[in-house]
Amino acid sequence: MADIDIRVTGRAGRITLTRPQALNAMSYDMCMAIDAALRNWREDDDVALVIIDAEGDKAFCAGGDIAELYDTGTKGNYDYGRTFWRDEYRMNAMIFEYPKPVVSFMQGFTMGGGVGIGCHGSHRVVGESSKIAMPECGIGLVPDVGGTLMLALAPGRLGEYLGTTAGRMGPDDAIFAGFADIYIPQGDWAGLIEMLEASGDPALLAPHAQTPPPGELRAMQAEIDRHFGGETLGDILTSLKGDGGEFSSKILASLRRNSPLSMACTVEMLHRLRGATLSIRKALELEYRFTYRAMDKGDFLEGIRAQIIDKDRNPRWQYADLTVPAVAVSAMLQPLGAEALTFEEEEA
Repeated sequence: MADIDIRVTGRAGRITLTRPQALNAMSYDMCMAIDAALRNWREDDDVALVIIDAEGDKAFCAGGDIAELYDTGTKGNYDYGRTFWRDEYRMNAMIFEYPKPVVSFMQGFTMGGGVGIGCHGSHRVVGESSKIAMPECGIGLVPDVGGTLMLALAPGRLGEYLGTTAGRMGPDDAIFAGFADIYIPQGDWAGLIEMLEASGDPALLAPHAQTPPPGELRAMQAEIDRHFGGETLGDILTSLKGDGGEFSSKILASLRRNSPLSMACTVEMLHRLRGATLSIRKALELEYRFTYRAMDKGDFLEGIRAQIIDKDRNPRWQYADLTVPAVAVSAMLQPLGAEALTFEEEEA
């Protein structure tokens, strides 16, 4: 398959994204190829670990390939998108729950669907160019592919901040927020991958770890917690508007670009997920409730039109005054009944 290279080298199952010209955007066929490989290697004693990397300097994976989602959705065919998200989420859960080490090397942009591939493994490596983000609220979705799990687990209220503003994390911020584990300069990656292929031992990574350049989130934590500690998007906006400082003004500007419905649902989802019962499957099932409805009841198609198709950067969001009724949030997140996301295929 031209967009992805899957093979076994030494003791390692190897998955390399090979679409650098498209920032390694994840197509449905690529998702299914990863899914099949992981199933095969799970029972293969010759494969000791899995390594996921990507070609090109700009991106590990900048997200899902949304052109087909838009094309089918605007024609009233919502089944393609629902199938894409359902099967992608099952693959994300498999990576998270995989019985063997999964090592990812994430250079450049790692966003959306790229987070679902690169940030659920056991050993998540970032380098000097890494920029990780969950920008879905900007296109009328919510952080998905299991991203709500990591946002819910992030220190303090960083989850609400990163999820609603689509803030980008450099290597230090990504490690601090729980999206990565270890910083290794990218010049060392090729040699390390060869060692991992030969040995099958991810413990070889640790001696190469270095301290990344300082990020921004640690210093911003207290102020983020103060403004994003409310129960709803409305509470957050009220806090920010009442502050009047430069920090609050910048955040408000970011929030006003994104879908109000998506942001309100993101806040609600993180509040629901936090606690002792949090799991990858619970996070994905809740995310699927939103994405299942994203085309016909959410802002997804309008977000793609404004950002990707027409590129006018002027989306006509629902609830453009940023006042999102609680009933609208509940409607997007109510259980799907017979259409609920399940994971039987992983248990087969």
